[in-house]
Amino acid sequence: MAIYLLQGVMLALPTVLTPSPFRIYLITEVLQHGFRRTLPAIFAPAITDGPIILLVVLILSRMPQWMLDALRFGGGLYLLYLATNVVRLLRRTTVPTLRASGGQSARQSLGRAVVVNALNPNPYIFWTVVAGPILMLGLAQSLATGLAFLLGFYGVFFVGVTIVIWLFSAAGRINPAANRLLLGVSALGLALIGLMQIWGGARALAGL
Repeated sequence: MAIYLLQGVMLALPTVLTPSPFRIYLITEVLQHGFRRTLPAIFAPAITDGPIILLVVLILSRMPQWMLDALRFGGGLYLLYLATNVVRLLRRTTVPTLRASGGQSARQSLGRAVVVNALNPNPYIFWTVVAGPILMLGLAQSLATGLAFLLGFYGVFFVGVTIVIWLFSAAGRINPAANRLLLGVSALGLALIGLMQIWGGARALAGL
């Protein structure tokens, strides 16, 4: 059981540290609305990953590749939409009032985070190719072993992401100009990842 717990921890570390649509979205949110309003959004994978894991175990391994490609394309469009919203915010606000202008509630932040993660193909691929087979092997031994793997992964994931967005929140509070700069970089990151997903999804769907 300890081996599966450790595997979950080891897999979670690069997931936290590697840029992804979900992580960049959280950084964008915390720079606009602060740490407290963004904190619930961290737990969006707790909502989306349950069905994803179930799909992996029961269905996803038998689905055609074009469905994942279509999901990637749709997710890219949504990321571009989020990036344009950030750009509009930057254009209509000044540095001192940037954070005060964000009126989004914690519930709205969580809802948008759920959409971002659900439209991101990375969790589907991750649980199909990497984590899913490990989980299945653990469950074959015992339910407790499988749960140990999930506990190691999500324990480190949620704590790690919380630390990351807190650091960005602290940077924005210390220097409002840095907040604006980091927000612009986050918008650029959302746009770039969105374009990459659209390009990759379109090429795959076109058979290129």
